[in-house]
Amino acid sequence: MLGGIPFEYAMWLVGALLAAGLATGILAGLFGIGGGAIVVPVLYEVFGAIGVPDEVRMHLSVGTALAIIVPTALRSFVAHRARTQINTEALRIWAVPVLFGVIAGGALAAVSPDVVLKIAFVVFAALMSFRLLFGRDSWSLGDHLPGRLAMYLYGFGFGVASPLIGISGGGIATVIMTLYKVPIHQAIATSAGLAVLIAIPGTLGYIAGGWPHMDQLPPFSIGYVSIPGTLLVGVIATLAAPLGARLAHGFSKRQLEVGFGVYLLLVGLRFVFALAGH
Repeated sequence: MLGGIPFEYAMWLVGALLAAGLATGILAGLFGIGGGAIVVPVLYEVFGAIGVPDEVRMHLSVGTALAIIVPTALRSFVAHRARTQINTEALRIWAVPVLFGVIAGGALAAVSPDVVLKIAFVVFAALMSFRLLFGRDSWSLGDHLPGRLAMYLYGFGFGVASPLIGISGGGIATVIMTLYKVPIHQAIATSAGLAVLIAIPGTLGYIAGGWPHMDQLPPFSIGYVSIPGTLLVGVIATLAAPLGARLAHGFSKRQLEVGFGVYLLLVGLRFVFALAGH
């Protein structure tokens, strides 16, 4: 037995987390995302298997995913910056509104039931996958990124959405930038930088929000962040992120869009089934 769990079962859980770390790292580098969109469903299943109460299970999954994103997104950003020009002006404009958005989204997530987080995840996945799979090159919001007010609003929106969904905001930012004719590889690289700006305050917010619920959380948790989950997934994901960044430059724009769209569709469907059984 290991912490009340049969040894063989514990090893299966560790294996699932390590596999999730590998997939998270590759996806972070490949699509410029922090990897939360894949690791949230995996953590949700693992925490359910070890008996985490449903009331805090989704919150723990999202908080742990954001903690994992911090080193993963940073490594992905560094790898992309070596190969692609980053839109540093966009990152500079987004920095402050993103921070305020993360604070607002984190506060909303802390008082929301788990079903709200699941619905937010499904809506995000559905909208993004539709744009990527069925969108046309003729779909456009403009020939270049908009003025400061619109950019501030986008940054705030990225920040609000991220703590609710457990993502870094990179996936949303990638889609928005491509609608403004930003080249896909530059959009992915810039989104990786945005992920770093979002994940750090998002993680701190989930630590604070989960502190009153420590009696419901598994051992070695700090608020809504599982230290074992963060380490097991995060270390492997951080090591794998540069591999994904290299792979991204071997695919065409359309291949990246279709791959990202299918991936979002699959993880969205997982939470539709979770909502159906709620």
